[in-house]
Amino acid sequence: MLVRLRKGLAPDQIETVLALCRELGYAPRFLGAERQMLELEGAGRPSHRSLLEDLAGVVEVLATGDARELHQADPRTSATQVRAAEARFGAGAISLIAGPCAVEDEQALLHIARGVRARGATLLRGGAYKPRTSPYSFQGLGRPALEMLARVRAEVGIGVVTEVLDTRDVEAVAEVADMIQIGARSMASSPLLLEVGRTMKPVLLKRGFGATVRELLMAAEFLLSTGNDQVVLCERGVRSFDDCTRNLLDVGAVAFLARETHLPVIVDPSHSAGRSDLVRALARSGMAAGADGLIIEVHPRPEQTHSDGQQAISLCELGRIRRDIEALAALGEARLVIPADHATPTEPALPAGDAP
Repeated sequence: MLVRLRKGLAPDQIETVLALCRELGYAPRFLGAERQMLELEGAGRPSHRSLLEDLAGVVEVLATGDARELHQADPRTSATQVRAAEARFGAGAISLIAGPCAVEDEQALLHIARGVRARGATLLRGGAYKPRTSPYSFQGLGRPALEMLARVRAEVGIGVVTEVLDTRDVEAVAEVADMIQIGARSMASSPLLLEVGRTMKPVLLKRGFGATVRELLMAAEFLLSTGNDQVVLCERGVRSFDDCTRNLLDVGAVAFLARETHLPVIVDPSHSAGRSDLVRALARSGMAAGADGLIIEVHPRPEQTHSDGQQAISLCELGRIRRDIEALAALGEARLVIPADHATPTEPALPAGDAP
């Protein structure tokens, strides 16, 4: 491991760093007369990097050596594949998650579930609990929405992804969800991360809109520290000075994560775009950067929804995105996982407004 120290440290400050290194089982030695670069020889553990970074005299850990954190890629082991219902993410498998922003009406949810599955989605997204900027906005239906998701899941045969906001609701959500979502606003909640991790359910972890990639990975580390390695990272865009899109899709972060971690990473082009006419283009860019899947908002009548209707795409547009994914997956020697009984899409009769 290589550790860079701050300039001008007093001898007692240097000794504090060296003492911790020895306590952790390393043999420390300085590289160069300026005594700023410290090489540590010895068997490391995932927790050592954070322990060293907590010291005031340490600027950064440059190379972790054997003290790899749990999220870090290891050339000696293969990439992690996360499985949820029929979906597969990572290690050459790509899956599509689609559905409404929030669960509001059971018949509409049933129609959407059938439609997205017919177009290759293996997981249905739908919020029972909705984190909103204003306390007066629609907050989701809560437990009744979970019950709707359970019934639609059973009838259609599609897995469910839904968000949990409160540690008190984790058990109820875990009973229904095939994958539990931790949203952008909850990414920094360590109690929630630990509680969700302990369920041993697959977890979809979204990057906070003001979070660095390092902070996202440390949130994933909380989940992984519970022994649950079924974690999917999600890039959903970060806050920017520009308002041409709702958020700035960080495709560089997607490429970085695909290289630096063994965990799958997917892209949310809906929250990045904030408008339906840009979703397909951002979906393509995310897949080209190395994503292992997409999570997309779909609604046949977005004007009737209580949240984020402006970014919901039609079922027909989802079909086009599915074809894009298959083409891009082939370039990267990956494959799109589709439902086992997948057939040619047919339009249920419900919404007349879902035109191409």
